[in-house]
Amino acid sequence: MPEPTGVIHDIGYQRYTGPRLGRRHVFGALYLHGLRTAFGLGRSAKAKIFPWLVVSIVTVVAAGITAVRSQIGEVVMTYAQFADNMSWLVIFFVAVVAPELVSRDLRSGVLPLYFSRPLPRSDYPLAKLLAMATSLWLLLGGPQLVMFLGAAFTTGDGMRGVWNELLDLLPGLLYAGLWAVAFASVGLLVASFTGKRAFAAGGIVAVFLMTTPIVGTLSIMPSQTVNELAFLASPSTLVRGVGDWALGDLLPKGQEGLMIGDFGPLYAVAAVLLVAGCVALLLLRYRKVAAR
Repeated sequence: MPEPTGVIHDIGYQRYTGPRLGRRHVFGALYLHGLRTAFGLGRSAKAKIFPWLVVSIVTVVAAGITAVRSQIGEVVMTYAQFADNMSWLVIFFVAVVAPELVSRDLRSGVLPLYFSRPLPRSDYPLAKLLAMATSLWLLLGGPQLVMFLGAAFTTGDGMRGVWNELLDLLPGLLYAGLWAVAFASVGLLVASFTGKRAFAAGGIVAVFLMTTPIVGTLSIMPSQTVNELAFLASPSTLVRGVGDWALGDLLPKGQEGLMIGDFGPLYAVAAVLLVAGCVALLLLRYRKVAAR
């Protein structure tokens, strides 16, 4: 009978006997990883090109606005208007980042590994959503801080002028948060339906841009009521409508926002329903994914 030739090698595997981190730490790790992914941190140089190009553009625009204001002594663009004018860049940022956050995991089939940990099915999409919203808020809020610092150092009213500028900045940051939450909710929901990043990116851009002609068509209808409600048809104009209603008093003199009439509260309710609906569908989507 031949002698066995197999050999068992001890390569040092040991059982983990340290503390086991729970749900809160897993959620935090997912959130932090998603936030780093949004800006390409910890990834290749190619992954950093687009997000940091967008960051550079919005920062340069904010610096230019600050420089012009310091020269002429007048507000060129409010903090809220800055968020409005940068919204087209935010759309493309969402179209690139959202598929990176969720579509890659769907395509590679790693979700069962995530859900094998002490992680409820709802925590995964919520952590990704929070990371996406945070990255968008930083994208819009960071340049607003640049504008604030420039205005604070050039104000001629001392601490009173700095305080007044701060009171203008805070609503702008809240408005940036509304943009961030609304765009993140819609973008992640669309991206969660496909593992192909190109399809996800195209779908996100289509949702935001292809609804714009609908707004244009409704806004030229003969009915004034239809005109004032037309901006509900697109996520971008919906957010702007809420901003014009809530922050209209902060607009520079001589500048008007969207013509929404007395429907401001309706726009606010619609924005809340949009975010809530997208989040609910996102949670439902991942409940079905987890069940496969």
